[in-house]
Amino acid sequence: MYEEITSNKRRSWLLIFVFVSLVGAIGWIFGQLTQFGYGGLVVAVAVAIVMAVGSYYNSDKVVLAMSHAHPADPKQYQFLHNTVEGLAIAAGIPKPKIYVIDDAAPNAFATGRDPDHSVIAVTTGLLAKMDRLELEGVVAHEMSHIRNYDIKFMTLTVVLVGVVILLSHWLLRSFWWGGRDREEGGGGGFIILMVVGLVLAILAPILAQLIKLAVSRKREYLADANGALLTRYPAGLAGALRKIAADPAPLAGANEATAPLYISPPKQRGLTGKVKELWSTHPPTEERIKRLEAMGNIA
Repeated sequence: MYEEITSNKRRSWLLIFVFVSLVGAIGWIFGQLTQFGYGGLVVAVAVAIVMAVGSYYNSDKVVLAMSHAHPADPKQYQFLHNTVEGLAIAAGIPKPKIYVIDDAAPNAFATGRDPDHSVIAVTTGLLAKMDRLELEGVVAHEMSHIRNYDIKFMTLTVVLVGVVILLSHWLLRSFWWGGRDREEGGGGGFIILMVVGLVLAILAPILAQLIKLAVSRKREYLADANGALLTRYPAGLAGALRKIAADPAPLAGANEATAPLYISPPKQRGLTGKVKELWSTHPPTEERIKRLEAMGNIA
């Protein structure tokens, strides 16, 4: 259990390090090939941060509205409130606000920028189809996202993706505009730098998205492990994931923007096989269940 948690934390930060290195490489090449110098990198970082901060502070309201979620009545959903409160105490964080989505598909998500401004939303389908231990497993998973500051962590990756995309676009346009005076470039070395810059400008946004997705998948594994540690019963979350994966009901309120937040992607059409795994925000459900079952019960 603890090895799984440590491994996922280490890999997540390693991916972030690779991300930052990619930004640095593009920024350096951009500075060498254009008249902007490193001012372009500063502007790109500033623009990406402004965009990310706006979504960071308002994402919970937007997501809840898009998902047609409403506050869970304490009397009608007393067991849900008790479950969330008990696990919040175990996690050592304030009790998140609780919302319900009127939808037959079993699913759930957490949002909010920190434990003091957090929300857990579950569908009525989840409440109807999960037993007590499975519901606890799902809530513990979402509680772990909140305790691990995953919203803040993923906001960092969004900023980095934004920087990479902006710099890549500017770098491509610099080739169109002519960039720095070619005579200043230094002959063959400048041409090589142009080729490297062109390749990076084209491939970097794709690589950035892949790194962001890889970070997201690692955070899902980490939330699974932390959630199992909270409940001391990994089989509960494993059983919940198995039921969610097997349920054919579509989640009407989900879209491409909100789908990555859910404990299991509600929309999985299009790509298949290894390509689908590469472009997914979540690890394969079968692998998640396998890891949870390998943990055994925790005394």
